[in-house]
Amino acid sequence: MTDSKEIGALAISRKGWLRSHQWLLLRRTVQVVILLLFLAGPLTGVWLLKGSLAGSRFLDLVPLHDPYIQLQGLVGGHVPTTTVLIGVLLVGGFYLLVGGRVYCSWVCPVNMITDAAAWLRRRLAIEEGMRLARSTRYWLMGMVLLLSALLGMIVWELLNPITMLYRGLLFGMGMAWLIPVAIFFFDLLVAKHGWCGHLCPVGSFYSLLALGSPLRVRANGRQECIKCQDCYAVCPEPQVISPALNGAEQGRGPVILSANCTNCGRCIDICAEGVFSFGSRFHNQ
Repeated sequence: MTDSKEIGALAISRKGWLRSHQWLLLRRTVQVVILLLFLAGPLTGVWLLKGSLAGSRFLDLVPLHDPYIQLQGLVGGHVPTTTVLIGVLLVGGFYLLVGGRVYCSWVCPVNMITDAAAWLRRRLAIEEGMRLARSTRYWLMGMVLLLSALLGMIVWELLNPITMLYRGLLFGMGMAWLIPVAIFFFDLLVAKHGWCGHLCPVGSFYSLLALGSPLRVRANGRQECIKCQDCYAVCPEPQVISPALNGAEQGRGPVILSANCTNCGRCIDICAEGVFSFGSRFHNQ
């Protein structure tokens, strides 16, 4: 594998820095813009997005509601209103099309925290550390739903790091920052990609929405792969790459079909040979 300090060097030398980071820069722009839209109302009085990622209104007209949050309310005995159902359908329908874990890599602000921890971990050459089963997040997702049913409340909002981050940004340093800071150091010092890749129940829920989504990363140029493994080094879910990249001899197509691919585009950026690109799940031959 390429040395951690040289990851992406070949891509930068061939494509230039901008093209080697184009999807990363676009993701960061989207994440920051969404965050600013939510913060604009409380901070400036301009209410473009009112609420939070759990539930909001765009321009005070279009309802947007997180399906996982509302599912907790439903199992807890709270019947959603028609407006909430419309918001769930709009959000859920969008992620069904583009891939549910696009939420994780393009929308969720905690992704910026975990990506920073992963980058610093590579720079410091910290060993992988604690090994957690990736199925743990699905057990946690089920546990949250079970607790919501037993307690009759939306349990996840008590611990939601996104909610904590918003509170910290709006009201300053305090207890609200503890969970985001803890996630950073957990990913940095304890477990590689520990939060998003192994624990977060929201990501596990959205991966279920991604099972049949048409938008996928394709390894159409896999015959050009030089085995540098830079894509594995930067991918938050590296286990999803091999079937598409190395599966030609087993008759596997070039499409990354795993629902846990976040469609972040880093493998596209980092590959000097142009192996990866966004495309359709169809024609997987």
